[in-house]
Amino acid sequence: MAFAARSLLRASRPAAVRTQIRLSSTSAKTLSLKERLAELIPQEIENVKATRAAHGKKSFGPVVVDQLYGGMRGLPALIWDGSVLDAEEGIRFRGKTIPECQELLPKAPGGSEPLPEGLFWLLVTGEIPTQEQVQALSKEWAARAALPEFVEEILDRCPPTLHPMSQFSLAVTALNHNSAFAKAYQEGINKKDYWGPTFEDSMDLIAKLPNIAGRIYRNVFGQGKLPAIDLNKDYSANLATLLGFGENPAFVELLRLYITIHSDHEGGNVSAHTGKLVGSALSDPFLSYAAALNGLAGPLHGLANQEVLIWLRKMQSKIGEDATDEAVKEYIWSTLKAGQVVPGYGHAVLRKTDPRYTAQREFALKHLPDDKMFKLVGQIYNLVPDILLEAGKAKNPWPNVDAHSGVLLTHYGLDQMQFYTVLFGVSRAFGVAAQLIWDRALGAPLERPKSYSTAAIQKIFKDKS
Repeated sequence: MAFAARSLLRASRPAAVRTQIRLSSTSAKTLSLKERLAELIPQEIENVKATRAAHGKKSFGPVVVDQLYGGMRGLPALIWDGSVLDAEEGIRFRGKTIPECQELLPKAPGGSEPLPEGLFWLLVTGEIPTQEQVQALSKEWAARAALPEFVEEILDRCPPTLHPMSQFSLAVTALNHNSAFAKAYQEGINKKDYWGPTFEDSMDLIAKLPNIAGRIYRNVFGQGKLPAIDLNKDYSANLATLLGFGENPAFVELLRLYITIHSDHEGGNVSAHTGKLVGSALSDPFLSYAAALNGLAGPLHGLANQEVLIWLRKMQSKIGEDATDEAVKEYIWSTLKAGQVVPGYGHAVLRKTDPRYTAQREFALKHLPDDKMFKLVGQIYNLVPDILLEAGKAKNPWPNVDAHSGVLLTHYGLDQMQFYTVLFGVSRAFGVAAQLIWDRALGAPLERPKSYSTAAIQKIFKDKS
């Protein structure tokens, strides 16, 4: 794609020159994100046309029957521009690794972690924004953050026993009431202009998520009245304040890192694919992302870090906080012998330690090296891979992102595990929204894969060797 071609060109230049170009690519004239996107869309439309003309009739991998029965695992079937997940290398956002994003993306004054605003700019444009552009995006999201009064009332009327993710999905669905895309579609907008109102809805969606998350958290866990959004603070700082942790600079930094690394994980995971699928029906970004949240709420997707924390606490309660390696090994083996998995280890695609795990581990080493639970996580990291390999239980015995995040949140006092997936949901909106904008800009069609019955499969291969 055009972005890939530019990446190859930049790769041939010295590192210092590449950095200069990245940071100055839009600084001659300060453009808003929407203005820069409007410049990029015509180029990308031509690039997609050229790619299809050159490669559209070529085979792109075989399909075997086991993939149909196995949840389409590994089946190449989607275009997703924001990120690509490599089995050995891990995730890259628009071609950049997590360490590169940590280095290149703008930071808050005095901070060391990337601002999620910059990551969203990168996901949408493929470019590193300037500090000024990121600050403008922070202010724009803060200005869009207010919830309609009826959405506040919906959340306030939810019983605290209703799972936070159910409340989250309910509120996001209700935001469809003011959808710019739904209104424009009813008024007969031209297809080539679909991206404009989709962009506006996506910006509103992301901007309003902290207020939704904060209201759910305070309603369910009794934290009192919700404070106002501060127009002079960045997205993560406002979210931290809404959750009641805004006075802790380290927690704010954690949120900046957390949102960045959870923002996107290519298009095949349940939440991302669901958002893209529902969006292909021209459902607006609110309806599309509400559907994605319902997928994220499942135990096999967004609840994994909660399961990790439960398992760690059970281990501590049984063998103590400062257990020996032998005691930890024995507990791990008892988990496996009971027919259970070691939560947080293994991944559907990755075949190495998840770079998102590594980023969180480095954060912990810097900010909470003596935390008892973090020490246990590190101890497990040194022991579990060899045990899983010996047991033959995993193609990938290495930890994924969920093996660490709950421990960090707990350290700072956010120990209500039922809420963790809501934070994941705030983060994943960045990747899903960016792709929805591009799907509308490029005229992506309705998704409609072909399905077969078991009887049909049997008939196809009858009398064939």
